[in-house]
Formats: sequence, structure tokens, C-alpha cells
Amino acid sequence: MQERLRIVLCYPVEPQHLRLIQAAAPDAEVVNAGQERVNEELPDADIFIGHAKVPVDWQRVVRGGRLRWIQSSAAGLDHCLVPEVINSEILVSSAAGLFAPQVAEQTLALLLGLLRSFPAFWRAGQRREFVRLPTDDLRGKTVGIVGMGGNGRRIADCLKPFGVRILATDYYPMVCPASVDQLWPADRLPQLLGQSEIVILALPLNTQTQGLFNAEMFDRMLAGSYLINVARGAIVVETALIRALQSGRLRGAGLDVTEIEPLSPSSPLWNQANVIVTPHVGAQSFRRVADTTDLVCENLDRYLAGKKPWNVVDKRLGFAPPTGTWRPAD
Repeated sequence: MQERLRIVLCYPVEPQHLRLIQAAAPDAEVVNAGQERVNEELPDADIFIGHAKVPVDWQRVVRGGRLRWIQSSAAGLDHCLVPEVINSEILVSSAAGLFAPQVAEQTLALLLGLLRSFPAFWRAGQRREFVRLPTDDLRGKTVGIVGMGGNGRRIADCLKPFGVRILATDYYPMVCPASVDQLWPADRLPQLLGQSEIVILALPLNTQTQGLFNAEMFDRMLAGSYLINVARGAIVVETALIRALQSGRLRGAGLDVTEIEPLSPSSPLWNQANVIVTPHVGAQSFRRVADTTDLVCENLDRYLAGKKPWNVVDKRLGFAPPTGTWRPAD
């Protein structure tokens, strides 16, 4: 007798979300493993849905041969794209673009906070000092966006009404969005850095991008420019970033992600007057679990009908290329 399809979940679902998932796969066993039991339950899963934030024995999972599909509840896939999974037949799909509105809002919060000198004003406020300090303008600046997936495109759309010039680089510079003035291939990153007063990182973490922003890249940036990172912390070499900030090469940095999370209490970034750090909350949303579950149910419908899920990932690139199956934009 054929074994019952087994779906293991590892994201913060509530009873109403479980009911929706069960309705999408009525003949399946749905196991809400959570972070506590995900490593224990995964070897017996046919489908894994979620984001394991605890160590998982992926070698054991792949060797077991049962897992067929991973549906990530995040856009980033460094939590599951280990060599064993990359080299297997396991299908991987992501939540790419699902949280782009929230990431764009986080980008604006970090950027406008820096430009309007909020860190300095906040510190003055803690001292009960009503002091007028210099601020900077967004209007008229050149913004360089590194990575034009769902997040990068939404960031560009939100920034354009501020009267900025937008440059962008991407692995797939096929169709330039209306909000972007020039879209270049990834190898033209140095040219983008040399023209951008604000650089926003919205690219995936993979073997090519890990440590990409090192001392050499910071030297290529315009003196007095700003860096915003809403991608992955390991894209930036933190020691090089700190040196660029302390030397004045960078005027400021807004970081929703850091190289090691949580950021060490001893990191100099905490004390930099020109830095805003937030604890990787860019994709947080009141509707996050509901929106994730909507995508999960859509993709379960497709998968069980023999269709490709939305956002199928090229496992060697580490993201879902636009040449594949993308979920339609809202």
C-alpha cells in the first residue's frame, strides 16, 4: 500500500492556517513540527514547508531519499541550500517577492532616517538637547540598487516618486522596470558604485555574493555615499564596512542584517553615530503568516496537480530566476 503523503511544516502557523493547508492537501498527513522537532521530522517528510532556524541534518534527509520538495517560507534560501540539497533531485521553491512591500518600507525607514540625521537627533534627545543639526536630501540623488528581484523592483518603485535617478544591476537584466533609469548586468557593479550616492543591497546570498562588499568594493563607492543592506548580512565584510564608516568613506549605513546575527554587543556598529541597525525585521508583517499560507496553498494545488510551483529556484544560483515560473505580482 502506498504510504500517505507527509507534509512537515516549520513556520509559525496557527490553527486557521493548518486548516487551510490541510484543505489544500486533504489526503496528506500535515505535521506542524516547529523549530523544536523539525530536525526529527524531516527525514520522514515528502514535502517540507518553512524555514528551519536550527541545525538540520540535511545529509541524513537527502540520504533517506523521501523528501521531494522544499517550499521555503522565506525569500533567502541559505537555510536549506546546502551542498547535499543542491546536488539532489529535491525541488526547491521560494517566497521570493512575497514580502517585497515590507522590505521596501524597511529600506525607506533606514534610508530616510539616515538622510534626516535621526541617529544624531535621537542621541541628542536622550541628553534632553534640542539641537538643530545638518540633514541631507533624497531628492536629486542617484540610487544604485544591487539585485532586481521582487524586493529590488519594489524598492525602485517606492523610491522613484522622490525624484531620484535609479541605476540597477542584476543577473538577468532582461526587462528594465519603468522606475529604473538604467539596468545593467551584474558585472557592471563597479560602474554602478562609481555613480551612486546611495547603494541598496537587495541581492541573494550565494557563493558568488558572500563577502562581495569587501574593502575593494567600498573603495569603489563614491566618497560620502550611503549603504543600505536589506539582503543578507554575509554579503558585506563587516570589518571593511566599519573601516569605511570610521574613515568617512561612507557617510552612513542602514543595516537590517549583519554578518553574524545577532550582532555582538561589542560591535563598533552599535556606537557609530551614522549607523542605524535593525534586527532583521525587513520582512515582518502583521499578515506574514497569512500571506505565506496563501502561497503555500497555491503551490500545493499546483504541485499536487503535476504543475511546477511558483518561484522554482535554480539551486546553484540560490534564487528563482525570472526565466522560470514566477508568482504573478499583486
